[in-house]
Amino acid sequence: MKKLWMSTAAVVALVAFHSPASADMAAAEKWINDEFQPSTLSADEQKAEMQWFIDAAKPFAGMEINVLSEGIPTHTYESTVLTKAFEEITGIKVNHQILGEGEVVQAVQTQMQTGRNLYDAYVNDSDLIGTHSRLQLAVNLTDFMAGDGADVTNPGLDLDDFMGTQFTTGPDGKLYQLPDQQFANLYWFRKDWFDDQANKDAFKAKYGYDLGVPVNWSAYEDIADFFSNDVKEIDGTTIYGHMDYGKRAPDLGWRMTDAWLSMAGTGSKGEPNGVPIDEWGIRMEAGSCNPAGASVSRGGETNGPASVYAIAKWDEWLRKYAPPGAADYDFYQSLPALSQGNVAQQIFWYTAFTADMVKPKSEGNNTVDDAGKPLWRMAPSPHGPYWKEGQKVGYQDVGSWTILKSTPTDRAKAAWLYAQFAVSKTVDVKKSHVGLTFIRDSTVRHDSFSTRAENLGGLVEFYRSPDRVRWSPTGINVPDYPKLAQIWWQQIGDVNSGAFTPQQAMDRLAEEMDITMARMQRADEAGNVYGGCGPRLNDPVDPSEWLGKEDGPKAKLENEKPQGETVDYDELVARWNQ
Repeated sequence: MKKLWMSTAAVVALVAFHSPASADMAAAEKWINDEFQPSTLSADEQKAEMQWFIDAAKPFAGMEINVLSEGIPTHTYESTVLTKAFEEITGIKVNHQILGEGEVVQAVQTQMQTGRNLYDAYVNDSDLIGTHSRLQLAVNLTDFMAGDGADVTNPGLDLDDFMGTQFTTGPDGKLYQLPDQQFANLYWFRKDWFDDQANKDAFKAKYGYDLGVPVNWSAYEDIADFFSNDVKEIDGTTIYGHMDYGKRAPDLGWRMTDAWLSMAGTGSKGEPNGVPIDEWGIRMEAGSCNPAGASVSRGGETNGPASVYAIAKWDEWLRKYAPPGAADYDFYQSLPALSQGNVAQQIFWYTAFTADMVKPKSEGNNTVDDAGKPLWRMAPSPHGPYWKEGQKVGYQDVGSWTILKSTPTDRAKAAWLYAQFAVSKTVDVKKSHVGLTFIRDSTVRHDSFSTRAENLGGLVEFYRSPDRVRWSPTGINVPDYPKLAQIWWQQIGDVNSGAFTPQQAMDRLAEEMDITMARMQRADEAGNVYGGCGPRLNDPVDPSEWLGKEDGPKAKLENEKPQGETVDYDELVARWNQ
C-alpha cells in the first residue's frame, strides 16, 4: 500500500501552523467541498495540501503563465476547471491552450530550436524521452526539485505513487517529465455480439475455433471477415468487422509509430522496448546510446519483412473490413465513430476514449444499454506472426509535464506549481473520473473506482494489473522524435493512396530515417549537439547479412497466417484480478 501524502500528525501540525481564515483558503475549501471529491486524502489532508500551494505560490501571485497540451477530455477538464481553481487558490492565472498533437510537438520543437519561450510548460508525450535526455534542453526535474525548484516542490508529490515515471526517466536515471495522463492502446470489441450463441456457433463451424478475444492477428482477421461478410447486419444496421483510419495527415504517422510494427513482430525481445531493435525498427546496441540505423542494410528493421507485413495488413483490413469512408478518417474521427454501434472490433483503440464510449444512449452512444452499461469490452492487443514472447506487447501514451530550459526561472516555477496541482492527490481522483486516464496507483485503487469498474469495460481491471506497464511508450532508441516522427505519415499515406507498395514505402521510410539520422550524427560529432549520444550509423551491407541473424531483423516467414487463436474474456479479467 502506498504511503499517505503525509502523516496525520504532520497534517494537524500544518493546519495548526497556518491561520485558517485567509481568502485563498476559503476558495480552496470551496473547491475541495464542491469539486474535488472523492479523493484519496481526507478533507484535512486536502486542506493542508492546498495550504502548501497557497504559501508556495505567494511570490508568483498575479503572474500569468501559458501551457499547452493536446485535446483529450482530461486536458479539457484541466483547461476549463483546474485553471480556474488554481487561480482562485493561488492567484496565478494559467492560460491552458489545447491544440492537436502535431501542433504540440511542433511547438516543443520550435521552442527547443529557437530558444524562444513560447510556453512555460507542455504536456508533452514521454515518446520524446530519448530526445530530451540527449539534447538536454528540457529541465532535469530530479535536479530541479532538489535545487532551484525545491521551494516550489510539493512535499506530498509522492513520485512512488505514479505508474509511469519509468517511462519519463532518462538513461541517466534523471526524471525529465512528470506524468499527467496515460492511456494504453488496447483491443476493443462488442462483447454482446461475441456472446451471441448464433454468432458463436456460426464462427466455430466456419473457422474451427471459438469466437473470443483474438490472441493473434490471424484470429482478428477471421473475426473481421466473419462480421463483415457473414453476419453483415444486426437489428437492421449494416455492420463491419474492423475500424481504423487512413487520412494522409500527421496522425497517420503516430498510427504506426505507436507500436503497430512491434505488434506485428518488428523488433527484438525486451520490455519496455526491444534491445537492440526497438518498435520503430531502429537499432541501438545494448549498453550504447548511439542509434545505428533503421534500414535492414544497417541492422535495423523499419523495412524488414515484419514491418512490411504490418503496413500491408493495415492497408488490407482498412479496404476490406472497415466502414466506407474510414480511409479518410483521422485519429480524432475514427475512435469516436465506434459510438455509432456498427463495428464489431478495433485492434488499435486508445483507452483515452473510454470517457466518450461510456456516455449514455441519450447522447447518441449506441454501444451502451438502456441502463448505461457498456456492451463492449477492452482486452490485450493481439500480436502478429513475427511476434515472439518477451517482445513489446503494445503502446501506452504517457502525456507528461515538461518544462524547457528556455523558460525563465520564475515562470518555470509558477508552471511547475500548476503542473503539480493538476496531478495532486487532492485533485487526481476527480480528474480521473472525468478523463479516465490514470497516473496514480492510489487513484485507480480508490473505492470509487471499484464501484464504477463494471461500467468502464475493463479499464479499472487493466490499470490495477501488472499489464499496465507492459504497454509502453516510444523508448530511447529514437534520438530526435520531432525530426523523425514527421517522416512517417507521408510514406504511409502513399500506401493508402496506391502510389507505393508497402515494401516500397517502408524502404523509402527507412532510407529517409537514415538520412535524417546521418545529419544528426554529423551535428553531434561536430558540436556535441546530442551529448555524444547521437546516431553512429552502421555502414550499409547486403540485407542478407542481417536478415534472420541473432539480434537482427527477422527473415520473412513462409506462412504469415498461422492458425487463429482466441481466449475467453472472463479468463483475461481473472488474470488481471489476481
